[in-house]
Amino acid sequence: MKKSNIGIILGSTREGRVSPQVGEWVKKLADQRGDAHYTIIDIADYKLPLLGEAGGDASGAAAWSEIIAKQDGFVFIVQEYNHSISASLKNALDYLRVEWNDKAAGIVSYGSVGGARAAEHLRGILSELSVAHVRVHPALSLFTDFENGTELKPADVQAASVNQMLDQVIPWTTALNTIRK
Repeated sequence: MKKSNIGIILGSTREGRVSPQVGEWVKKLADQRGDAHYTIIDIADYKLPLLGEAGGDASGAAAWSEIIAKQDGFVFIVQEYNHSISASLKNALDYLRVEWNDKAAGIVSYGSVGGARAAEHLRGILSELSVAHVRVHPALSLFTDFENGTELKPADVQAASVNQMLDQVIPWTTALNTIRK
């Protein structure tokens, strides 16, 4: 059976962000499983001005569309900003439509309350984009899973939670592949 492509999307573009650390940690855990091809996708690598903004350099939009279309499923690395997701992630999601449709996703969030409110906002957006999001949701606390709020040092239970999330994402991705092909 062909392995699915799972994009690990870094949902922040802010300077000093910790999403690259979280994404690398999730990818390391995921790669140990051997059940899919995991790729980190950093929205900061794509020029995506505010959707509909006049005069913006949207030269990265075609590449963004292409990389997302190649994925069979996703893991979103989501940080909580003002009780929601980052503007850059919302904008990146809004740039596309069909590229997201009929795929599965898991969410790994972080923040002062584990990013729970951001994850809940993301779930509503994903539903509108026809992305089947799974129930298990690793939530990293800035107080207990990061040293000084900047260096990822997750509790052991968090690795188990990531694997439980992937245990749901992979079969959903496989099932949804059948309706997209």
